[in-house]
Amino acid sequence: MTIRGPRLLLLVCWLLSSGIGGLALPSVAAQSTPDSIQESVAEMTQGGVLLTTVSRHTPISAPLLHTTVTMTVSGLIVRTTVSQQFSNPSDEWVEGVYVFPLPDQAAVDHLRMRIGERIIEGQIQERAQAKKTYAKAKAKGQRASLVEQERPNIFTASVANISPHAPITIEIEYQEVVQYDQGRFSLRFPMVVGPRYIPGQPQDIEDLSPSQPSLGWAPNTEQVPDASRITSPVQHPSQGSLNPIALQIDLAPGMLLQNIESPTHAITIHKHSTNSYQVSLQDEATFADRDFELIWTPLSHAIPQASVFTEQYEGQTYLFMQLMPPTTLSSDHQAMPREVVFVIDTSGSMAGKSLTEAKAALTLALLRLTPQDSFNLIQFNSVTHTLYSTARFASASRIHEAQRYVKGLQANGGTEMLPALTQALAHIPHQEDSPRLRQIIFITDGLVGNEDSLLALLQQNLQDTRLFTVGIGSAPNGHFMRKAAQFGKGTFTHIGSTAEVQDKMNRLFLKLEHPALTDIAIQSGDSIFGEILPHPLPDLYTGEPLTVALRTTTLPSSITITGKHGARYWETTQSLLDAKSRRGITINWARKKIAQLMDQQTQEQDKTHLRQSIVDLALKYHLVSRYTSLVAVDVTPVRPDGQALHTHGLKTNLPHGMKYEAIFGWPKTATPATLYLALGSLMLGVTWIWSRRHLARR
Repeated sequence: MTIRGPRLLLLVCWLLSSGIGGLALPSVAAQSTPDSIQESVAEMTQGGVLLTTVSRHTPISAPLLHTTVTMTVSGLIVRTTVSQQFSNPSDEWVEGVYVFPLPDQAAVDHLRMRIGERIIEGQIQERAQAKKTYAKAKAKGQRASLVEQERPNIFTASVANISPHAPITIEIEYQEVVQYDQGRFSLRFPMVVGPRYIPGQPQDIEDLSPSQPSLGWAPNTEQVPDASRITSPVQHPSQGSLNPIALQIDLAPGMLLQNIESPTHAITIHKHSTNSYQVSLQDEATFADRDFELIWTPLSHAIPQASVFTEQYEGQTYLFMQLMPPTTLSSDHQAMPREVVFVIDTSGSMAGKSLTEAKAALTLALLRLTPQDSFNLIQFNSVTHTLYSTARFASASRIHEAQRYVKGLQANGGTEMLPALTQALAHIPHQEDSPRLRQIIFITDGLVGNEDSLLALLQQNLQDTRLFTVGIGSAPNGHFMRKAAQFGKGTFTHIGSTAEVQDKMNRLFLKLEHPALTDIAIQSGDSIFGEILPHPLPDLYTGEPLTVALRTTTLPSSITITGKHGARYWETTQSLLDAKSRRGITINWARKKIAQLMDQQTQEQDKTHLRQSIVDLALKYHLVSRYTSLVAVDVTPVRPDGQALHTHGLKTNLPHGMKYEAIFGWPKTATPATLYLALGSLMLGVTWIWSRRHLARR
């Protein structure tokens, strides 16, 4: 049958509006009735969300959210409590679902639900069972809360049966270790989940569970099967900011400090004693739209060469050690020829300040190349482009050509990262005999939803190539960036503002241009270690400490650490007789062990036994993981029978510095479903009128 004229145009419009042919249709919009479709599209394009309710006739106000963060730093251990207060401004009973970030290395181990003066402690359960527990309480009208891990740095909090005009406070506790790099300690608290690029074909609408409606702006796809759970609706900046946040830090670093600063927020510092400080946000009207970072610099003579802590648990000794290698490692360093591949993200999410920072960082890196180095430059968005077909020697003319290329880069399109990484990993050996150190410098915000497939590619293809990631913007995907650098035996650097480019890139150059301490091993003559984490031990670069967690039945009196610095052998011995006992060391080991098992899952075909090992560990140590969740239930039903419960996906802010239209416009980083839906609906209406007139004249 030949299709022509108005029928052909109607078919094209229907395909456009229905999401067929690779267009992603938001599942929340797909559940709308025809009468409400135009109103729904208008809502979605402004960063709104369609409510899952019994009746759509009356809009119900979503719960309001206020967050309070309290952090306690004791030496190298950070203990954080995040209090999320959900307030119901409506006359109806509501459920709030909120997607929020936490540090990617956080060990989440406690949940409390506060209702007035009452406190309900959360219990750790296998994820499927926790969902059932929550769903049962929700249906019975009981107040309940559920905390689930979507990614190591993305969590979902669900709060059921919030009564009209009443608040419920959810408290989440986690533990992490402070970071150290080249003389400075730091911690980071992420405040917003940036919009993720979602590749792949949308799954059928029928595959969605009615009991768990999709509240995200993107549907699940075969590449990102949980896309609807990590794509919170985003508030348009013109509508103001959401989620006011208060943050306070009790800082007891255990050493004399030279300086305390935050490159991201204005802070107030009060000194309590010689080694104790209270840090808070200076602006009380702070909203969750960028990561918070705190940096403290000790006096040079106060930097400890080793920090060793232990904890006893169920007959075993858990140990945490941070050892500073001597700085004299690089005193006789001679530069080795390098092949450097620069990869820069020019997708829509990088538009604005992010691309400005990325281009500045890349320009500085190009200027550090020497004539004996070779290089290539790859940019990617929806497509991948390379400056040269293969790496070329870094002559002055080629550096100048590359600088002009970088200056002309513009941000648009999607974040198709896989082809760019594949291109960067495709190594063509040089003809000359001299060995080359191959390095990839990957500059991106990392805002993708298919992290697992990208990390699997890196694990399988990096070989001897070292990968250094540079996270750009106010809220990059730290989990993906850090894990990619770990697999590539490199480092992760975050640049949050243009003012940081010079300092952060200079610190990175020290690592790029000096050989690492490699082939590191830990041994003991009088004890057998159960497990040393991470495994294998990573390479170390200038100014980095060796940080390990281990479990043993008998704590040895000392350990010997060996490694190679270029072709030279290196060795040091560390006494453990003065190790101090401290709470949280066991949790630190368990978190690292779960992370190691998750890394193994990206490579193995049969994941069943690994999954069970992760579940067993998480249940034993009371930790949230991909397969375990925390759930808290109030035993007393409060919602009257017959009263409907309205579910809301709470909106988040657009990360500071991003351009809304570059992400949710066309083209954009996010799936362009809402725009296609709006255009398709409009064209269907126009075509229907035109076809009626056309047929009437025949």
